[in-house]
Order: sequence, then structure tokens, then C-alpha cells
Amino acid sequence: MMIINEDKLKQLNKTSIDDIYILTDFDGTITKSNSDSSWASIFKNPKVSKKFVNTCIEIFNHYHKYEIDENISLEEKISIMNEWYQKNIQTLKDFAITEEIINYATSECMMTFRDGAKDFLKSMYDKKIPIIIISAGVGNIIEQFLIRNNCYYSNILICSNFLEYENGVVCGVKDNNLINPLNKNEIYLPKTISEKINNKNNLLLLGDSISDINMATNSSKKTVFKIGFLDENIEKRLSSFKENYDFVCINSTSYNELREKIKVLK
Repeated sequence: MMIINEDKLKQLNKTSIDDIYILTDFDGTITKSNSDSSWASIFKNPKVSKKFVNTCIEIFNHYHKYEIDENISLEEKISIMNEWYQKNIQTLKDFAITEEIINYATSECMMTFRDGAKDFLKSMYDKKIPIIIISAGVGNIIEQFLIRNNCYYSNILICSNFLEYENGVVCGVKDNNLINPLNKNEIYLPKTISEKINNKNNLLLLGDSISDINMATNSSKKTVFKIGFLDENIEKRLSSFKENYDFVCINSTSYNELREKIKVLK
């Protein structure tokens, strides 16, 4: 089911495929909301210790409720999210999680595409529409998930937390660039990508939280069309989603339904 801003839909349907690009979240947006996230696929790994699993679950249960609480001030939430993601990385280091364990997570089908997402990615490749994935998840796992499913196309760029290793053990993230749900607006795209999108006047943004709209903060010269996927705590969060997104997709809306409504996605 979709809740649609009809005026924005008409405007979007007049947009040329040559004049648009996509910014998208990954976990819960490209994948199903009830799918394991790229982080969860690590602690769901049978090769890790029970203590590590319990620690990860405790951390998630403590912080996730703040992530989806739209009543917390932005300043307070930023501090909480920074703390959460620093703790995630530190936990990987404390338990000496290895590259082998991460690679195992990428080789198993622990994540599940949202219905129609693979066809959506293929269609955007065929149309030569750039897709920039900005994710607070684990870049290594996202990348391998797309490769394994034969849809890591040349039009896709992943900006995420790419783990680095020392002697085969996680030691941090690439360039110390730790991405959490609230700092996605601080991502600086490579020059080769910026050059491809600078001349495009329209941006389609896909996310599953209010904070995901920040991905478009530095796109003030673009016309931004925002699609929000809302599958968790719907009643409490619906009002906020309707205020911030042009299209709100609830109850596990598929990409097939999106593509029926939005011409540029067909």
C-alpha cells in the first residue's frame, strides 16, 4: 500500500530518465524490513561465540528503540547513534572477529531482497540511472550480497562501513569513516561519481527512516522526490513519514508496486 503526494507523482512522471539519479538506503529499503541486516548477518553466523551474539543483541535492543523514536531531539539522537556505531566496531574488535567470519556472512543467504528489488536494480542499470547506496550497514557484506545475486551493476556505488583488517582480524573501518543513520548527509562522493550526477536536476531518494532524508541535504539545487518504506511501528510513525516523504510505502510495499505507479522506474 502506498500513500502518495499526487502533485509530486505527476511531476516525477514527467521527469526524463536522463535527468535523474537515485540515493538509497540499503537495510530495510533494498532488503525486506524483516530481513537480517548486514550487521545482524555477522552475529547470526554459526562460527561466532554465544557471548558475542548476546552482546550484539543487547547492544541492538538498547539502541534501536532510539533510532525509530521520532520524539527524541535530533541533537540527542545524533549523540546516541554515534555511541551505538562506535560500540558496534569496538565489539567486533573486542571479540577478534575475523575476515573469514565476515566473508562467511557474505556467502550465506542471510539477507532478503524486498519483493521486486532485483528487477528494479536491473531496470535502473538498463536505463543508465546512477544508484548511490548510502548505508550505515557493513559495506563488505552489502557489496558481496549484490555480487552473489548478480546485481552489482556498474551504475551502483556503495558508500558504507567497509571493515578493514589487521592480521586477518577487524581493526576498524576504511578511512575511519564510520557511517551511522544520522550522518549520511556528510558523505562526500568520489569525483568520478559527482561528475556523473552534477548535471542531473532530479533526485529520487529511498529510505526507511526519517533520518534517511538527510542523504539529500547537500542537494539543494535538485528537485528531490522522497519514497519512504514504513513497516515498523506504523501507527506511531506514520504522521512523521507523511510530513517528510512524498510517497509512504507501508505493509511491505514491493518495488513492483512502485514501478507500476512511477513511470521512470518501469
